[in-house]
Amino acid sequence: MDVVWKGVVGGLVTALIVWASKRGNVLPGILPLAPTFAVIALLAVGAKDDPGGFRDACLAGVKTIPAYLAFLGACWLLIDKVDYRLAVAGGIAVWLVAALAIFLAPRYL
Repeated sequence: MDVVWKGVVGGLVTALIVWASKRGNVLPGILPLAPTFAVIALLAVGAKDDPGGFRDACLAGVKTIPAYLAFLGACWLLIDKVDYRLAVAGGIAVWLVAALAIFLAPRYL
């Protein structure tokens, strides 16, 4: 049942973003800041009754902020050069490289 309500919450947030995009451009860009997926993840980790695991999940979430900023920066830079779908795909590629660097680099340093 946990999976169902998490899917419903994710679907509602997605629907809210699509609805907001019909009303303007700023609100859909702000809505992803709502920590919907972080809340779902932290509730799942917290249900294990492991404070250390909960702290690890919080720290992992903090580490993703630079990758998210890299994604947005790439999209912003690419939109004048390519179609918006390619800009998003390029942003995802940059996000993946940044995320891998953030989480794998410490192993090799």
